[in-house]
Amino acid sequence: MFLENTVNPKEQFGWIEVICGSMFSGKTEELIRRLKRAKFAKQKVEIFKPMVDKRYHEEMVVSHDANEIRSTPVPAAANIRLLADDCDVVGIDEAQFFDDEIITVCNDLANKGIRVVVAGLDMDFKGNPFGPMPALMATAEYVTKVHAICTRTGNLANYSFRKANNTKLVFLGETEEYEPLSRAAYYKAMLKEKVSALEVTSEEVVPPQKTSND
Repeated sequence: MFLENTVNPKEQFGWIEVICGSMFSGKTEELIRRLKRAKFAKQKVEIFKPMVDKRYHEEMVVSHDANEIRSTPVPAAANIRLLADDCDVVGIDEAQFFDDEIITVCNDLANKGIRVVVAGLDMDFKGNPFGPMPALMATAEYVTKVHAICTRTGNLANYSFRKANNTKLVFLGETEEYEPLSRAAYYKAMLKEKVSALEVTSEEVVPPQKTSND
């Protein structure tokens, strides 16, 4: 688990905390909890999110449970470096949507003595590592993986299954478009989709046979 106080108070370096998991696993909820604690401790806190995320509010970071905290939407990771120079704590939500510069930005901020708290999806809907998240997890001092509950088995879920018929990598949505699944349920759901696709493509239109009278 992350530490809110370093062992050696004279050390000027900060650190990176990553909160990751599937959709509906409580990543943003945990991010908001940590940042509110920092604010309560009178620390200067700034929160950033990608400008593309406008699901609940253009400026607020909002969890699925409707907890919220004010943030600054930015179009690119480089903007965070310019806006967070004089902070004690920096929070970043939906980090998977940022460009790879977010990795350098987070490490530069930590090297300046700032505590950086990052939340994001670790895998995309195809089950592949998502954007800059693997590198952020590798360079972070503390990584917390949270889990949702599988809607089909009731077991812990760590996959985000896309129900909507959309193949774009970045596709914002809620329970209408996604559901959290366990490994077994996700495997079965993806296998079913592959079988359905094969059945569709294997259907061939048989041309009419010519008769001897033609």
